[in-house]
Amino acid sequence: MREGGAEMSERHFVVVGYDAAELLDIACVVSTLESANWHGADPYYRVRFVTPGARPVDCGPTVKLHTTDTLERVTGPIDTLLVAGGIGCQDAADDKFVLAHVRRLARESRRVASVCTGAWILGAAGLLDGRRVTTHWDWADELAARHPEARVDPGPIFVRDGDVYTSAGVTSALDLTLALIEEDNGAELARTVARYLVTYLQRPGNQAQMSMFTAAPPPSSGLVKRVVDHITANPGADLATATLAAEAGVSERHLTRLFLKHLGQTPGRFVRLARTEAAAHLLTSTSLPMAAVAARSGFGSAETLRQAFTDAYGIPPSHYRLTQSRAARSHDAVSGAVADPA
Repeated sequence: MREGGAEMSERHFVVVGYDAAELLDIACVVSTLESANWHGADPYYRVRFVTPGARPVDCGPTVKLHTTDTLERVTGPIDTLLVAGGIGCQDAADDKFVLAHVRRLARESRRVASVCTGAWILGAAGLLDGRRVTTHWDWADELAARHPEARVDPGPIFVRDGDVYTSAGVTSALDLTLALIEEDNGAELARTVARYLVTYLQRPGNQAQMSMFTAAPPPSSGLVKRVVDHITANPGADLATATLAAEAGVSERHLTRLFLKHLGQTPGRFVRLARTEAAAHLLTSTSLPMAAVAARSGFGSAETLRQAFTDAYGIPPSHYRLTQSRAARSHDAVSGAVADPA
C-alpha cells in the first residue's frame, strides 16, 4: 500500500460493490462521507462506488444500485479502498477477476477497509495475513477457518491493524466511517456528522458488537431465566454463586451446570459481565463519580470496575465515558435533552 504523501486537493475514496452486496454497508459509508463534505471536510472526499464492469448491483429483491464507475478502470493514487459485505461475498471472494483488481487497488491505496463480510474478499486477496481483524459476529468462525493466517476477533465493532481496517456487521460501517473522518479531520467534524445523521453515540471501536443480553436467545430453563432476571435487575446485590443457588433452591454445582448448559458460562462470569454492562449504562446516562458507578453496578471499588471494564471492552471506563459523553452532550445541545444526573 502506498505511503501518505504530498498535500491533497481531495481524498479519493473507492467503495467496491458486487452482486448481492449489502445496501446498508454501502449507504452508511457513502452517505456519511457526503455529509462530511457538506460540513467542511478538508480535503473533501471524492467518493466513487465501483463494481465489476460497472454492472448494477442487486441489493435484495426490491433495490438495485447503478453506477458508472468500473472496478477494473479505477486507478490510483487512492486514499481509502473499502470493500462492502453482503450475501454475495462468497462469490466475490471466489472471483479471480475481482480479487486481482482489489489487490491492484490496495497497492495504490493509503489504507484498505472492509465492512462485515467484505473481510472475506480482503482475506482471499491476501490482505489480512498476520493481522488482527473483525467481521460480523455470526461469520467470524467461518472467516477464521478460511483464513487461519488472520487473527479474527469477533468482539469489536471495528479494528485497525496498521493500514487495514475491518468492521463488524452492517451499521458498524457508520462507526468505522466516523472513525476514519475523525482520523482525517479531527473529532469535531466527526461529532458534527454524527449529530447530522442522528447517531449521537459515536461508539469506540473496541466496544462490543452486541449486548450480552441480546447476543443469545433467552435460556429455555425457567430456573436459569429467573436467576438471570434477578441478576440483571439487581447488579449491586449479593450475587455470589452460593447466594444465587440458595435463592433458586439448588446446589451451587447444579446452578453452575445449568448456566454452562444454557448460557455457556458460569454464574460468576455472567454476573461480572452483567455488572460491566450496568456500569456502561451508568457511565453514559449519569454524572455519578466512578466510585458511585462501581458501587451501584456491584463492584467493590473503582479499580475493580476498571479491571472488569477493560477486560470486557478493551478500554478503561473513564475513556468510555469521555468518548460517549462528548457525543451525548453534543446531541443534548441540539435537542434540548437533559441527562439524568441521578
